[in-house]
Amino acid sequence: MNPTAAEAAELASDGIDSGALVTLFGRCTVDYEGRAASELGLGDRHVMLKPDGAALVHTDEGQQPVNWQPPGCEHDCRIDDQHLVVESHRSSPEESLVVRFSSVAHAAAFAADDPESLDVVGTEADLKERILASPELVESGFRPLVTERETPAGAVDIYGEDRDGRTVVLELKRRRVGPDAVGQLSRYVEALQRDLHADADVRGILVAPSVTERAEALLAEKGLEFVSLTPQGE
Repeated sequence: MNPTAAEAAELASDGIDSGALVTLFGRCTVDYEGRAASELGLGDRHVMLKPDGAALVHTDEGQQPVNWQPPGCEHDCRIDDQHLVVESHRSSPEESLVVRFSSVAHAAAFAADDPESLDVVGTEADLKERILASPELVESGFRPLVTERETPAGAVDIYGEDRDGRTVVLELKRRRVGPDAVGQLSRYVEALQRDLHADADVRGILVAPSVTERAEALLAEKGLEFVSLTPQGE
């Protein structure tokens, strides 16, 4: 309760990166720019940032949010002039929702998982079976060799080779992921490079329905790859 702006920003940022549902309550202003523009003055509001990119701003009245952003947005939490600023932005169409807190009474992050969505979204095991049955979904010439291959950094979801004989490591995620998944894949690749031999050419591929902009930038920075794939076929 009553976290500092820095504590709330760190908690919210970590939650966003790990795919958690982030909730904040405090005194804030709300600005929207996009197809139109709107401003809400200082007031007590509840802000919810969902892993699918949706953002909701609620007051103490009514069931509908006073402002919102749809799924597919990128959430960002930062400190500006010692105050917490939360922004949800999307580029198509170009629009952003900016919440500036003068004080934060509560901040939390939850690893929410609705079991009702499992039939639709599927599991990582489903994604693994889909790849094993059709390796070309990853890329032409990919050949899975073993699943759950142990490394000093943990077990690799799928270990295989590409058409040129290079080692390929697949890290599978059933939902949209952030930088944490990239870091996990990077650790597997580095562990295998040490475990095999010094000049081993190990490719790391993150397989998931989608990634955040932060994750995409980190993949490029680390020389890793991404394949968009859902657990179940369309």
